[in-house]
Amino acid sequence: MYEREWPEEGELVVCTVVDVKDFAAFVTLDEYDERRGLIPISEIARGWIKHIRDYVREGQKVVCKVLNVDPDRGHIDLSLKDVNEHQRREKIHEWKNEQKATKWVGFASEAAEVDRSVIEEAIYREYGQLYPAFEDIVATGGEAADRLKLDEPVMKALVTVAHENVKVSRVTITGHLVLTSTRPDGVNVIRRALRSAQPKVEDVEIDLIYVGAPKYRIKVTAPDYKEAEKAIEKAASAAVGVVERAGGSGKFIRKQKAG
Repeated sequence: MYEREWPEEGELVVCTVVDVKDFAAFVTLDEYDERRGLIPISEIARGWIKHIRDYVREGQKVVCKVLNVDPDRGHIDLSLKDVNEHQRREKIHEWKNEQKATKWVGFASEAAEVDRSVIEEAIYREYGQLYPAFEDIVATGGEAADRLKLDEPVMKALVTVAHENVKVSRVTITGHLVLTSTRPDGVNVIRRALRSAQPKVEDVEIDLIYVGAPKYRIKVTAPDYKEAEKAIEKAASAAVGVVERAGGSGKFIRKQKAG
C-alpha cells in the first residue's frame, strides 16, 4: 500500500510465508513493502496442531488478520485461523486488482511522461486504493478523472488506459462504521443499528463484516459508483442515527487515512 507504512489492527493482509518453525510461521506482508510478520502456532488453525507444516509452507500465499502492530519494535502479530474462506477469496481478489492497477499507473505515467508517484498520490488521496479509480473513470465515462486534479495530458492518459483495461459491470466500495453504546442493552442497540444499515434496495447489495468492536466494515455493491456512494452514505447514516438516539456514539469512515 502507498498511504500507510503499517497495517491496522483488524485489517486483512496478503502475506507470503518465508519460514516455518515448530512454534510459528514467519511471513512478509506483500502490501506493506515486505514487512515481516509472525503467525504463532496458536493462530494457525483451530484445534490442536500436530504438524504446523500440514497447514502452511514456505512460498505459500496466505491471507491473515492483523492482531497487533508495534512499529517501534518492528513487530506484527497475525492470525490465519481468524480468516474465513469468503474473506480470503475477497481479499485475494482485491489484491490482484491492485496489482493490475499498479501496472496501469505505469502505462499512464509513461504515456503522459510524468513520474508515477504523481498519479499514485492523486489517486490514493481521493480513493485510498488504485483499482477503484480506474473503475470509476470507466463507469463515469471519464468524468471521474477530473476529481484527481491532474494536468490534462495525465488525465487523458488515465482515461485511455482505464478504457483499454477495465470492464465494469458492478462496482464495490467500502468503509467502516464505528458504533459504541454503554447502555446495559448496548448489544441490542448495536444489532438494531446494523439491521438499519441493511435496507433492501433494488440492484444494491450491502454487507456488514465484523472487524472487532467497535468497528464494522460496510461493503456496498451497485451498478455504478453514484448509486454505491448514495447507498453507503444512507446505510451509514441510518446505523449511526440508531446508536446516537439511544445515547451512544457512531461515526462513518469512508476510507482509511495514513497512520
